[in-house]
Amino acid sequence: MDDAISLSKQYAQGITDPLQELERACDVIQQVNDSTFISLSLERAYREARASTERWKAHAPLSVFDGIPITWKDLFDVQGTITTAGSKTREHHAIAQHDADVVMQLTRMGMINLGKTNLTEFAYSGLGLNPHFGTPKNVADPLCIPGGSSSGAATSVGQKIVPISMGTDTAGSIRIPASFNGLVGYRSSGSRYRKKGVFLLAASLDSLGPISRSVRDCMVLDQLLLEQYQANMPSVPKPKNIQIYIDLELLEHPNIQDAVKQNFIQTIEILQQADIQVVHQRIDAFDQAQTLIDSGQWLGAAEAYTLHEALLQSDQAEFMDQRVRKRLLSAKNTLASSQIHLYQMAQHLKAKLKVELAEGFLLMPTTAHTAPELASLEADEALFTQINLKTLRLTMPGSYLDMPSISLPNGTDSNGRPTGILLSSYSGNDQSLLSTALAIEHILNNTD
Repeated sequence: MDDAISLSKQYAQGITDPLQELERACDVIQQVNDSTFISLSLERAYREARASTERWKAHAPLSVFDGIPITWKDLFDVQGTITTAGSKTREHHAIAQHDADVVMQLTRMGMINLGKTNLTEFAYSGLGLNPHFGTPKNVADPLCIPGGSSSGAATSVGQKIVPISMGTDTAGSIRIPASFNGLVGYRSSGSRYRKKGVFLLAASLDSLGPISRSVRDCMVLDQLLLEQYQANMPSVPKPKNIQIYIDLELLEHPNIQDAVKQNFIQTIEILQQADIQVVHQRIDAFDQAQTLIDSGQWLGAAEAYTLHEALLQSDQAEFMDQRVRKRLLSAKNTLASSQIHLYQMAQHLKAKLKVELAEGFLLMPTTAHTAPELASLEADEALFTQINLKTLRLTMPGSYLDMPSISLPNGTDSNGRPTGILLSSYSGNDQSLLSTALAIEHILNNTD
């Protein structure tokens, strides 16, 4: 499957239509059958596909993405379905009476709502394991984890069921599965999209965003959600006008796998050859955030515990993923003064970051390693905890600082497992970030 824009062009040319694409997607779902979905909305999807097909025949699409199938991480309310948040404790929760605001907006744009995708229970892990609904298979290596928490969002795109899926990101939950599956993942600034109807994990950190096959799909989706669609793509900056900051000391950390390091260095060389300005400089605000997190100070832990405190104290807690339960309980004794200090520090560092990144963007590996194998993580809880922390380490500071970020594929290791690069900016600078990412994607794709 091509990206959503290519599919839209095929609709316009009469090569295919939304109904045919939905039927193809359903065929792929039956063939794969690997826990990507928690629920499907086929009656709704077929109704929407038939209506969209008629609009394209009449040359009157509601938007450029009219008829494009989309999936939703099962934290988004979709009318007529239960929002499970990946947890058996919510099996009998009330059925959603309304779509989440972002679901409603993209439905108005004609997109086809295919179903709700799997995730780590309550979105509380970067690995994507789920003992209740199964763990989706990594699309590059079925022995490996998909990454999380937006696991099914990534695999629904990677398996070519849909060209685009919406996820959420608290500490890396869009960027990590995108990287592990060789896809594009965009974490927007926290206030960019409306969150009504979304089951959040940590309100001060959570962001919404797509996993897709291209940066341009992320850009169009962004415009549709903001009701600012432009027929022509925004101007892409010339390479010589792009400045990126890199901190090579990051590559010397013992967590960094050789393939991740080598691919990142090669990417930098390619960008320099294309006349992008590469500045070797530590970004102090990011480094300070990293130091806080490495010392165990993480706002998300306290907020997540507060959200789930009643559940954790109830009889239902025994039905939770015990790995998630233990992580939530570990924040039980967080002092209010510690939490307030972290809020205050975040505001200070965000302001500092905006000054430091005023003229450029931060570039780093998305994760320190490629996707590890599933079996060992399921068998060893201590290993699971260790790998989860390693996996989240590079993405957590960006969430703490509310950095809009986009992960792009930049190669594989010797086993064919993808690596990714993460381009980030300061909060609110999303449009410039996306335009720059589009330019970098173009440069990297032209070297394939």
